[in-house]
Amino acid sequence: MQGEGDMCRWLAYTGEPLQPSTLILDAQQSLVKQSLNSQLGAETVNGDGFGLGWYPANEAAGGIPALFHSTEPAWNDENLRELAHAIESPLFFSHVRAAAGPPIQQTNCHPFRYQNWMFMHNGFLGDFLTMKRDLVLAVDPSLYPDIKGTTDSEVVFHLALTYGLMDDPIEAMRQAVRKVESVGHGLGVRFPMQGTIAISDGATIWTFRYSSQGRSRSLFHSVEIDTLREMYPEVERLNLFGRRARVVVSEPLNDLPGAFLEVPESTVAILHESGYQYEPFLEAA
Repeated sequence: MQGEGDMCRWLAYTGEPLQPSTLILDAQQSLVKQSLNSQLGAETVNGDGFGLGWYPANEAAGGIPALFHSTEPAWNDENLRELAHAIESPLFFSHVRAAAGPPIQQTNCHPFRYQNWMFMHNGFLGDFLTMKRDLVLAVDPSLYPDIKGTTDSEVVFHLALTYGLMDDPIEAMRQAVRKVESVGHGLGVRFPMQGTIAISDGATIWTFRYSSQGRSRSLFHSVEIDTLREMYPEVERLNLFGRRARVVVSEPLNDLPGAFLEVPESTVAILHESGYQYEPFLEAA
């Protein structure tokens, strides 16, 4: 059974300060273009709102990110275009939404924020309404008032916060997913967890690709920019990016062979100052 979550597209960028428009509006297969015609997504059109979250360029790493959410389709929002060209950020998230149950409202738009942390998700919890009560009751009572919307994604975020996300993001996500699967299996849900997730504290990005079925949503990251320039010296657009520029996306932003690498199933891909790092996540339950 499909869940009551969101079938979405997202991207996460880190590196030298960059205008978000460079990726979400101007890329060959930009996030806005994917919102109209996703090639790899479960839904071709993702028009049920969007979100942009960014850490300001003039603040120290780990500051509080700013958020902009709208229930408009991303391709139809002039405010997004104005904002994406006006700001520069060394680390930002962007997300386009195809709602599959939770209502279309700003509080259900990703990314979600808690203090200096951001979170976004593409996927769903299988039969979430059956599991919802048990999962919400597992959230630390001090965190419960911060759940503003009705999505399964926001509940997963707060479960991870409950299990120590701010101290150990990977282990906290493992425990959150184990909780989802334990509750789901106890209630007869065959495949409780599906999706790709991005988390950041403003300095590092952790991305997760996992599903209980072992058939997770697509996830890719760019290769190092120096390597790309060697591969494609004639592509002038690559000069827009600094040497530390790295992006993780639901599907590639261009059709240059070798420009994006697929993140393996059940893997954590970590983006930080020194590059990319992989760690195993969980074996599918």
